[in-house]
This record gives sequence, structure tokens and C-alpha cells, in this order.
Amino acid sequence: MKIPELLAPAGNMEKGLTAIEYGADALYLAGKQFGMRAQAGNFELHEIGQIVEVAHKRGVKIYVTVNVMPHNNEIDSLPPYLEELEELGVDSIILSDPGVLQLAKEFAPSIPLHLSTQVSTVNYRAAQFWANAGISRIVLARELSRDEIASMRQNTDVELEIFVHGAMCMAYSGRCLLSNFLTGRDANRGACAQSCRWKYAVVEEKRPGEYFPIEEDERGTHIFNSKDLCLIDYIPDLVQIGVDSLKIEGRMKSAYYVATVVRAYRMALDLYAEDPENYSLPNEIREELDKVSHRPYWAGFFAPTDAGIHYATSSYVQTHDVVGVVEDYDVEKGQAVVLIKNRLCAGEKVEIMEPRGPVTALTISEMIREDLGEPVDEVHANYRVRIPMPLVKPFAMLRVER
Repeated sequence: MKIPELLAPAGNMEKGLTAIEYGADALYLAGKQFGMRAQAGNFELHEIGQIVEVAHKRGVKIYVTVNVMPHNNEIDSLPPYLEELEELGVDSIILSDPGVLQLAKEFAPSIPLHLSTQVSTVNYRAAQFWANAGISRIVLARELSRDEIASMRQNTDVELEIFVHGAMCMAYSGRCLLSNFLTGRDANRGACAQSCRWKYAVVEEKRPGEYFPIEEDERGTHIFNSKDLCLIDYIPDLVQIGVDSLKIEGRMKSAYYVATVVRAYRMALDLYAEDPENYSLPNEIREELDKVSHRPYWAGFFAPTDAGIHYATSSYVQTHDVVGVVEDYDVEKGQAVVLIKNRLCAGEKVEIMEPRGPVTALTISEMIREDLGEPVDEVHANYRVRIPMPLVKPFAMLRVER
């Protein structure tokens, strides 16, 4: 039995380091160019070198996305960038364009090449084609069912990666023109405005009496607004199929989102590996995924149960806020040094989530501002405070229910 790799998003250095601490086997990230999430913080070249060094010491791999659809004026700037990635020792390049594939083989010949989900690989003959072209792993199209993925596994030796959690795109494999048409921001070059999440009304004025069945309220109709993908209940299926990598979407999401989701899937995978015959996903792990900002969950095309559209609103479900991240712990004083992320008051009850172990509860008895050395009753984002609490590790997160 092979336990799949857990692949986490890293929109910036903080999120990347957080994902490593919370149990990711690999990270995917982008430089300042050529990635499909231009609005994420992303990484300067020297930062990619830094995260590669940290990750490799922990046995974690780094995959760099070069998966935009580059136009002629962009393609000529790729060779030096690819050479830099080769020199930095990244573990793969994720790409979607055949021209980029050719350039990567020429200018970064030692780096394994992964094929982006945007190429829409949905059959094993296509997988064989890309393997023959030099691709070592294929990120399968999200439009595949459990049985189709199993058939792909049986008919090809190339590594298979699938998305298991996060936002779903309404366009086929993410190839969308809506954002570009409405805002001039090209989704296929990393600048999607998420136009599919806006409020729309459907009118066909030449067909009176024919109505598109939609739900509507005073806030509008969100007929393109997909639910979020969640496959944590299908861990046994994914392992038994033989998928090589489980990918979490979310380079635009917060470090708290990355920590919580990575932690949940890590715990589920580890529990299954310990005792596959008697495995059952504990409710507390599944419930952790409800404590991050998300749209209603569904199983996508893997095990479709409905159309997957959330008609009511494009807003996220959000029950908890992260209020602080532990940076250090003073053993002598029994105090954690906490970087505050949101308003926190003395006397408030918080949950403490660590990379390993259970979530624990704590009532904030005292907060001492680092810069003043004095107790305070309330703090806001970017303050550092000392809080008495049992021993916790760096990267532990404090959250409150709102």
C-alpha cells in the first residue's frame, strides 16, 4: 500500500513554512511570473531558493508552477527563468503549454515536468502521449469520476495527481474567458477576477414562457457559483486507486486555511496508514474543515451527488477567525510569544491548533505587549504579545468562534 503525497499550496513564504510544519509532503508555488495566481504574494527567485533549502532539510519537495498560457511577447523571457529554477534545485515544474514544455526540456533538463490540470487530461491515451513527450506526472482534469481515475491508473504508468480540496472553477479545467471578457483580466495568464462568483440573472427574450429553473432571492442569483471540493471522506478510495498525489487548492487563501486543511488531511492519511482495515474518519477531523472560510462542500465529479452550484450567495461560510500565531515559547516563564492577526481581548476563550496533537481550549488570562512590557486588555493585528499557556510549538494558531 502506497500512501499518496500530500501537496499543499504556498502563496508566499509564510504559507509555505506553515504547510511544512503542518505535514505537507510537497508544496506548489509560483515565482513572480508565469504562475496561474498572479494576485498571490508569490516568490522572488531568492525566496524560492530559501524555501527549497528549508523544505529539502525536512524531506519536503518544491514544485514551481509555470502554467500560464504565454503569448509571444512572454515566451522569450522564459529561458533564463527556467535556468534559474534548475540552478535552485526545485523538484518539478508544473506546465500546461507545449512551447513551455519544449523550453523546459532544453533549459532545465534535470527538473521533472508535471502537466497542469488545465490541459484537461481525461483519458489514458492522452496520458500516454504526454508521458512520451517527457511528462513524469499529470494533474488530472477535475471533471473525472472515481471509476475514470481508476481506469487511468490501470492503463498508464505516469504519476497521477488530483485535486482533493478547495475552490472549483466553473470553466472546463479552469480554462475561462469570462474574466477577460468582462474585466480584461486574463484567467489563463494568472489574473482571474472570479467573475463566475458575481450575481447574474438569465434572460432569453426571444423565448417567452421558457424559464431556466434557478433559485433566486433579493440578493440576486449565483448560477455559476460552484461549491468547494472536499474529498477527505474518500481517503480509502484514493489510496486504493493508486493516486500518487493529493492536491489542496488555495494559494490565495490564508496561512490559517493552509494549516487547518493540511493538518486534517495529514491526520486522515496517517490514521489510514496505521490501520487500513479498521479505518474510520473521526468526526473531529472532518469538523476541522468547517472551521475555515469555505463555500458548502461537495465531492465534485469524483462522486457527483448534485450539480454542485451554490445558488444562495457567493459569500463564504466562516465560523472561526484566527487571532494569533505562536512565534516562540519562553519555557522559564511559561509564556508564548504570539503575533496577533485579529482583535483579541483578555478573558476571551480561544482554541489552540498545533501541527500535531489535539486542539485545546484556553481562556486568555493575560496579554503582555512585547514593545511595552505591560499587560493590556485588548490587542489588534500585528502586535506581539506574551500569553501564559501550556507549552506549544511555533506555528501553533489561536482561533476564536465568531
